[in-house]
Amino acid sequence: MARILITGSSDGLGLLAARWLAGRDHQVVLHARNEQRARVALDSVPGAETVLVGDLGDLEATKRLAAETNASGPFDAVIHNAGVYQAPARDILYVNTLAPYVLTCLIHPPQRLIYLSSGLHRQGRPAVERMTREGGIGYGDSKLHVVMLAKAIARLWPGVYANAVNPGWVPTKMGGKGAPDDLDKGFETQAWLAVSADAGAMVTGRYFFHKKETPCHPGADDPALQNGLLAACEALTGVRFPEHRPEGFL
Repeated sequence: MARILITGSSDGLGLLAARWLAGRDHQVVLHARNEQRARVALDSVPGAETVLVGDLGDLEATKRLAAETNASGPFDAVIHNAGVYQAPARDILYVNTLAPYVLTCLIHPPQRLIYLSSGLHRQGRPAVERMTREGGIGYGDSKLHVVMLAKAIARLWPGVYANAVNPGWVPTKMGGKGAPDDLDKGFETQAWLAVSADAGAMVTGRYFFHKKETPCHPGADDPALQNGLLAACEALTGVRFPEHRPEGFL
C-alpha cells in the first residue's frame, strides 16, 4: 500500500485518480485550493485519508502547503496534477510552472514524482526569459516546463522516479464535453506510475501517453535548458532547487 498526494484532486483527472487509488486501498491525500472545494473532495473520495488546502496561484500559500505536507508524514508518490488552461498568463505561470517547482523543492522527496503535461507542450517554447516579461508564458510553454522539470529531476536526483504524462484531450471540465480521448485512460497512467511494480512504471525521465513512452519536445532533454528553467524558477520564487536529493526520506 502506498501513500500518495495528488494536487488539484477536487475534480477532473485528479479526482478520478484519487478514487481509483483509494478504491485499491492506497492512502490518498487530496488537495484543494480552498475549504469549500476541500469538503467536496473529501465527500467525493470515500476512503481518502485527508485533504490539504492551498491556493497554488499564491506563492506563500504554496510554500505553506509544502510545510503541511511534510508535517503530515512521508509520501511514496506525489502526482502534480493541478493546472489551469484558459486563464490569465500569471495564473498559468504560478499554478502550472512555479507551484510544481516549489512543491518539488520543499516537499521531502518521495520515491515517485509524476507531472501532468499535455500534448500541447510540443507547441511550447522553453524561453524562460518570457516568464518575467509582460504577457508571460502560454499554456503550452507551462506544460513544456513540467516535462523539463521531470527530466531535470531524473538527471539530478538518482533514485527518484520522475516522469511526465500526457493524459490526452479528455472530456473533463477543462477538456470540454466534446473531447475525443478516453476519460479512463486520462487518469490511469499517472495512477499506474504512482504505485505499479511493473518494470515499465519503474523508470525515470520519461514522457508517457496511455502507459506508453512517447517522444516529447526535443528541448525538454537539453540540460542547459533545464538548468535555465530551474534558475528562472528560483529567481521568481526564492526557492532553490536542491541539486543533490536530500537524504533520509526514501
